[in-house]
Amino acid sequence: QVQLVESGGGLVQPGGSLKLSCAASVFTLDNYAIGWFRQAPGKEREGVSCISTSGRSTVYADSVKGRFTISRDKNTVYLQMNSLKPEDTAIYYCAAGGNQIAKLCAQGRADAWGQGTLVTVAS
Repeated sequence: QVQLVESGGGLVQPGGSLKLSCAASVFTLDNYAIGWFRQAPGKEREGVSCISTSGRSTVYADSVKGRFTISRDKNTVYLQMNSLKPEDTAIYYCAAGGNQIAKLCAQGRADAWGQGTLVTVAS
């Protein structure tokens, strides 16, 4: 079973940047599309961005387009977050799923999830 571990969360001021990482333990991520999701207190989980197995296809939520960039390298998937806003505050999770990335991001149907990393955007 794929086990995912997120890292890179923390406290950042509005306008700042963070880079989240999602790494797999034991197994390779080569055969999985990877998605980043977030859940803020009192809100439903939201698909933020997903990337295909090859890395050539990506999707982004409208709320993060132009500010966040997803990428993958060997057995790690990254989420570069720039121009952060207070409304980006949430627990961020990565998940591994099938290669229909639009469906992965929209429905969150994944084979494995990480434990999450907290991102707080505040002054």
